[in-house]
Amino acid sequence: MQVALAAYFIYSATTLFGDGLVRKFDDIGLGQWLRYLTGALEIAGAIGLLIPRLCGLAALGLAGVMVGAVATELFLVDKPGPVLPAILLVLSLVVAWFRRDTILALVAKLRG
Repeated sequence: MQVALAAYFIYSATTLFGDGLVRKFDDIGLGQWLRYLTGALEIAGAIGLLIPRLCGLAALGLAGVMVGAVATELFLVDKPGPVLPAILLVLSLVVAWFRRDTILALVAKLRG
């Protein structure tokens, strides 16, 4: 599931960096910087999903991005489509849950 999520988020990021979503982000009203930030976060998360030590944290981060995507789709766009981001949110949370040991190991390492 991690590899499939990583592949999808790389695909999604490439669409964000293209011209196809410029109008949608104009409609959101926060500027194009959000499109680039979202794409960068999706690429970073996708790479993190493939690194054993980072996979849980990356999945948690991607879940956060998808919370924002679901909220945006529900409240800020004319033609809402929250189903796909909601599915990606759930899948990211499932990966984070099953890789929670990697999250806990990173937290323990930070505590010293």
